[in-house]
Amino acid sequence: MTDLDDIDRDILRALSRDASQSASALGRRFGLSQPATWRRIRRLEAAGVIRGRRLRLDAEKLGFGVTVFLGIKLATKGRVSLEDFERAVSAIPEVQTVEHVLGLYDYRLRVVARDLPDFERVLRRRIMTLPGAGEVEANVLLSEERLAGPL
Repeated sequence: MTDLDDIDRDILRALSRDASQSASALGRRFGLSQPATWRRIRRLEAAGVIRGRRLRLDAEKLGFGVTVFLGIKLATKGRVSLEDFERAVSAIPEVQTVEHVLGLYDYRLRVVARDLPDFERVLRRRIMTLPGAGEVEANVLLSEERLAGPL
């Protein structure tokens, strides 16, 4: 674990809300110079605390009105490698995230589709034909609130 002071935590909170903020703007906000803020950010990146910055797209505005979380239980554990399944599912453009989890299901997927008929097409033609795909549970996303993680 990396030692973080209060200013590091403030910078991380601010960047987690809006990663496009400049070191200059962050420095003014927290009483630091631009170079001192930039050095702190670089140190946090070098330590692996900041692992990158992502662009968040609005799927609905891009024509993807349905988001579904799928729980997938592999039907043939041991006969199909996890790597084969992960490689195949990662090649499906509608699949946004692939998470290997512990519990009732082996994988949790976040899938976007234009509408429910489009999701059904993706489910039947792409996901259910994956190597080793067995039992599937679908949960349609109704709303989402993104909360900052604990710091």
